[in-house]
Amino acid sequence: MRNNKKSILTNFTCIITLLVIVFSSGCQKNFLDRQPLGQYTTNNYPYITGGGTYDQYIFAAYASLRSWETNGFGFVGAVSIRSDDADKGSTPADAAIQSEMDNFPVTPSNGLTNDLWVGYYAAITYCNVIINQVAKDNSGSSEATKMKAKGEAKFLRGYSYFMLVRLFGNVPIVDTVLANVSASNIPQSTSSQVYAFIEKDLQFAAANLPLRWDTKFIGRATSGAANGMLAKVYLYEKKWQMAMSTAGMVINSGVYDLKTPYDKIFTEAGENCSESIFEIQNYADANYDYGCGYAPVQGVRGSGEFNLGWGFNDPSVQLVAAYETGDPREASTILYCPSLAPTRYGEIFPIEQNPRYNMKVYTNPQLRKTINSGNTWVNVRILRYADIVLMYAEAANESGQTNEALQKLEWVRARARNGGNTILPPITTTDQSMLRDLIRHERRIEMAMEHERFFDLVRWGIADNALHAAGKVNFNSMRDDLLPISQIQIDLSKGILKQNPGY
Repeated sequence: MRNNKKSILTNFTCIITLLVIVFSSGCQKNFLDRQPLGQYTTNNYPYITGGGTYDQYIFAAYASLRSWETNGFGFVGAVSIRSDDADKGSTPADAAIQSEMDNFPVTPSNGLTNDLWVGYYAAITYCNVIINQVAKDNSGSSEATKMKAKGEAKFLRGYSYFMLVRLFGNVPIVDTVLANVSASNIPQSTSSQVYAFIEKDLQFAAANLPLRWDTKFIGRATSGAANGMLAKVYLYEKKWQMAMSTAGMVINSGVYDLKTPYDKIFTEAGENCSESIFEIQNYADANYDYGCGYAPVQGVRGSGEFNLGWGFNDPSVQLVAAYETGDPREASTILYCPSLAPTRYGEIFPIEQNPRYNMKVYTNPQLRKTINSGNTWVNVRILRYADIVLMYAEAANESGQTNEALQKLEWVRARARNGGNTILPPITTTDQSMLRDLIRHERRIEMAMEHERFFDLVRWGIADNALHAAGKVNFNSMRDDLLPISQIQIDLSKGILKQNPGY
């Protein structure tokens, strides 16, 4: 497994190009003409045997999702620390930029908002380069090869825009390689226009990506990933029937299942398991580090052998209280300091800086001893099968298909139960309102600390009540559902970009 990842990520890293998104810099030089020193370029990279003509461009797009801007400090703050499931962590005086994420409001000068904007637009640029290369290719590549390359590009672009629209609302749609800086000053589209654009990208990807890839290309987007992401987009738009039918395509594909025990999903052995639909691939060993900052910023802020990270994004007391008695998922989600029981690797944690940490980024101590990379090798789980099943249940309940909703809800609870017959009893209510609340609760627990909770609260329209109950009383949904547009970006645009309401 790890050797496969190393092979792929070596290629992902070697072929990152210097195509710089113009939104990220005010510099007027044409970076497209510069040649990176000591690196492969898009003109000289020899693609993997069995790969495709466009892989050098495609791998650069995947690699961009490992960047600090897309999966580091800002990502963790925006998707998790803002929610009622997590607190800032670390120490009270550390990182005021994360304190804003925790307690609101986030100011337009907060550098994390600029990171997120720059990171996802950089990923979009790489995707546009792929599509541009396909369009101008006259080398005789087959139509199937071209469509598959465009499918990967449009999946990654659709995902990037889905992140941007949830984070910022109205954002510019950039769907081509921009000729120069002046061409980049594009007004924002409405969120509904952005969602329509995302739908088209993901629909194309679902129609043109394979159901599976050869194992040497582990981690590349599939039709299941595209349909799964598209189902989530429909869910956010409250297109219940479309969300249900699209999630159903993933369920009926026969590719994924819930057979991986919950306590194994977030281990190294659980990466790319039968539940995995899309993960951002990371790798590190004693000699290579093709990883990202996602796990290190959340690791235990301890001492000695337990000094494992920065200590941010700690599970909240509200999340602890949400678990049903005996739910085994709690032990796989929350690492208590001091330990309430030995971890899955047999370690007992003493009292450390904070009482709770994210167990889902906790790593094998034997690997920690041999790899000096701060656990950057941990994959980021973006989409897994339980998420799809719960989306199906939610959409089915909203569509009045109670039996379908109850069946899918029980699939998830049965896996969590793990053979126990005294915990997590089956849900039987047929009352739509009660079942809605129970599905939402199950989603909170199953997906805890996995980038979903804040966005879920917003789309359900309950963020004010939930966050105020968690002590985040400064939250105001009229302002804080969205992050502010970075003032840096507004200044660079000469006022073309408009700030979000309330900031």
